[in-house]
Amino acid sequence: MSAEVSPRRSVLVPMEGNPAEFESVGSRLGFRLQSESSTGATLVWLGARFPAFLCLGIAAALLFLSIPILDALRQRGLAGPAGALWYFPAMNLILFGIALYLVSLKRTILLDNRTRQIVLERRSLFGRRRLRADYDEVAALSLGSVKVYSGFAVAGSSADRRYPVPSLRLVLKNGQTVLLDRGGRKRLENLGKRLNTFLGKPLETTDRFLQ
Repeated sequence: MSAEVSPRRSVLVPMEGNPAEFESVGSRLGFRLQSESSTGATLVWLGARFPAFLCLGIAAALLFLSIPILDALRQRGLAGPAGALWYFPAMNLILFGIALYLVSLKRTILLDNRTRQIVLERRSLFGRRRLRADYDEVAALSLGSVKVYSGFAVAGSSADRRYPVPSLRLVLKNGQTVLLDRGGRKRLENLGKRLNTFLGKPLETTDRFLQ
């Protein structure tokens, strides 16, 4: 008689990826549940859609000006009457690039009960980053606050203008933490409880600032 093969892996695979690559400059993320079953769950964040489509709309409007200007530049060059308007096509190209970058932003959190792994993926126009950790490497889920810079401080107009934002993190047994989501505290509590059912790890709620 052949022996039964247990679906649980006996060998612990070390964590792959750098937790620092999954930090966020912004104060909000906002993952939504894409799929959930007995074998796992997938959560998705699709980035800043409103600024992306706003840039795309402005770029499309400027296209009606850019095409005649490009045609005039092709015929007469920069010495012609349209030479002073060269910046319209340049602005058009920059806005299309910004819109394309914002549309390409995507983050996913995959919880796979079959392999007992949690996989975080961050994708953009410039590449893809992935972090993979075994369930057994996770010590707990932690919900607290993290100080983030305001938009003015990021732009350099304020020396130290930071404010607390609720943050949900994985606490690993090696002492590292991994950012999962930021946003409203109630929503993060619900997300933490949902993840707790898959990971089987305690959800620690604290009022202290997370690092």
